[in-house]
Amino acid sequence: MSVEPLLDALGLQEDAARALADDLRTQIMELQGRLREAETHLEHLAITRKTVTALADRLPAAAASPELPDHPDYPRILAVFNEASGPLRARDVCEALDHELLPKNIEGTRAKLKRLVKLGILAEIDTGSFVRKQ
Repeated sequence: MSVEPLLDALGLQEDAARALADDLRTQIMELQGRLREAETHLEHLAITRKTVTALADRLPAAAASPELPDHPDYPRILAVFNEASGPLRARDVCEALDHELLPKNIEGTRAKLKRLVKLGILAEIDTGSFVRKQ
């Protein structure tokens, strides 16, 4: 029996294992580089968070915006006032919301506008005339 074919087969396997090891080393080096970049980015984010937190502590506290009542008309009413160029009456808001101009709808809308005044979101400049507070 000849040992040559066995040695040739072992040589092929060694070459394949060496190529695989080289490929894996290359992948590891690439991953280490990506890991260093990710860690650097993470450090920068931590520094940024620390800086922003320190600066935020120096800013005067902003008044929290009041929560709107839980009814779908309130955001729509505010959208109407955001588009308005002047004061609006309850009837104008009803029209903008496509509500029928019935007394019950106008009064309901007026009550919502008064509630927004109490929350400090709207102001009643004249009796029945409302504007968005600045």
